[in-house]
Amino acid sequence: MLRDIVARNRAGAAVAVPSVCSAQPDVLRASMLRAEALDRPLVIEATSNQVNQDGGYTGMTPADFAGFVWGMADDLGVDRARLVLGGDHLGPQAWRKLPAEVAMDKARTLVADYARAGFAKIHLDCSEGCAGEAAQLPDAVTAQRSAELARVCEEAMPPEGLLYVIGTEVPPPGGARIDEAGDIPATTPAAAAATLAAHQGAFEAAGLAEIIPRVAGLVVQPGVEFSPMQVHHLPMDRDPGLREVAMSWPGLCLEAHSTDYQHPAAYPRLAALGFAFQKVGPALTFAYREALYALDAALVIAGRAVGLIEVMEEVMQADPGYWQGHYAEGDRIARHAGLADRIRYYWPAPKAQAAVAELRARVSEAPLPDPLLWQVFAPAVLDRAEALSGPQVQRLIDAQIQIALDPYFFGDQGGSDD
Repeated sequence: MLRDIVARNRAGAAVAVPSVCSAQPDVLRASMLRAEALDRPLVIEATSNQVNQDGGYTGMTPADFAGFVWGMADDLGVDRARLVLGGDHLGPQAWRKLPAEVAMDKARTLVADYARAGFAKIHLDCSEGCAGEAAQLPDAVTAQRSAELARVCEEAMPPEGLLYVIGTEVPPPGGARIDEAGDIPATTPAAAAATLAAHQGAFEAAGLAEIIPRVAGLVVQPGVEFSPMQVHHLPMDRDPGLREVAMSWPGLCLEAHSTDYQHPAAYPRLAALGFAFQKVGPALTFAYREALYALDAALVIAGRAVGLIEVMEEVMQADPGYWQGHYAEGDRIARHAGLADRIRYYWPAPKAQAAVAELRARVSEAPLPDPLLWQVFAPAVLDRAEALSGPQVQRLIDAQIQIALDPYFFGDQGGSDD
């Protein structure tokens, strides 16, 4: 399926597949249902911080996450064949505060576990330095470490083989940490070519030349980014010339990270520029938060409020590690509505879970009438919710998330499933 999309993109078709990078259950549910309704493929990715051999911040190992996704798909009646599991930012990143040899040992276990669990798309990310190293490593070091991890993957891979994603100019997971004015420079063709040359040399030196045709994605910066309170939109009339570089390798396309919150026209334009993989994550958990806060606002009007915002403020202040360093200490607006969506780390907290369960229960006990919903939800969300099945509260949450994801399902992406 992914090979077909890459081949069509390389042949000049403006086609791409969305890669949903999230472990949030409602995000995954809404995304799967939308892909099924549209008869479209979908990549579901877990990051090394979310899911790893130590449990990550979700508490799930790669095998746990795979079982969770496949079980949800079966429960929803979603065809497993349209879904591909991917591993994002797999490398020493989760342990980069440790010495490189220790972090890389952890990374070897990580990628082996992802491969054995059936993840078919593996992003090898060794671009950031570990303890005592530079923040961004030279291409040669990044490529050599990526080759080490690729060898481990090859030893553990499923029979059908793996697709790899590589890169050295990898945007930070979850968006930039500070708001900056001006343009986001695109990766230059010379830098992209140097990345490929470094990886080719490292793979050949490691005896892994045979995997080069299965390197399906090169992460480069097309000029898109988001920060806590700002979106850097794709310059629509700019072609950085990166597609031509990708064409120098067999079976290679481009992968765009941090595409969240872009204008809808950006996604087919990215596809035309060679970006067959388009990553999205925080924009979808942002939509999930929007739906919950809208429902609580409706309950305020109805005199049945849960006080979800204050519960989440209490939870975030009690454990500030996930938002400090991203937002200013007193920036309440950013904590609750920042585009980085650091609040996503706090939904699994027991107090947050209890508040969300209470909100769902109160809406279910007495469904909200249309005139009240008109006050807090956009018409497009309400129209989508009307077309979905299930309890009102779930339909509204699903609809809010799906509206955020819809721009990624542009055009006619049909094709063979080989």
